[in-house]
Amino acid sequence: MEFSRVAKRAGLALVAYVGLVVVFETSLGLFQPETGDTIVITTTDAQGVSSDRVLGRDFAGGRHYASVNHWPRAWYRNALVNPRVQVTMDRKTADYVAVPIDDEEHERVAAEIGNGIVFRIMVGFAPQRFLRLDPVESR
Repeated sequence: MEFSRVAKRAGLALVAYVGLVVVFETSLGLFQPETGDTIVITTTDAQGVSSDRVLGRDFAGGRHYASVNHWPRAWYRNALVNPRVQVTMDRKTADYVAVPIDDEEHERVAAEIGNGIVFRIMVGFAPQRFLRLDPVESR
């Protein structure tokens, strides 16, 4: 009988935690403000439909990166399919190529940028992935 009560409480705690993550992720997706610490990335899906996403500004080793830190990650999948993206930062829009990075670069960038444990808990321990944003040279 005691195990049943503990299991029930653990189950309720898990459901509450998942609910907290869903609310946090949804509110970020709907209300993330554009500030000096953010960029807007415009990606295009396989059907040619463009969409914007506000992301935190990640800078490591003298280069710009876009990181996916949340479970909603359509923009990331779109950038993998069509790596030509536009990025708006500091009110200027430019063309970039979103380049997937290897494990070594990922470890270095993750260590430099990092997310604290509280943030990781709030996003449900979503796997973090990076795309390096290489500027397209204008001709």
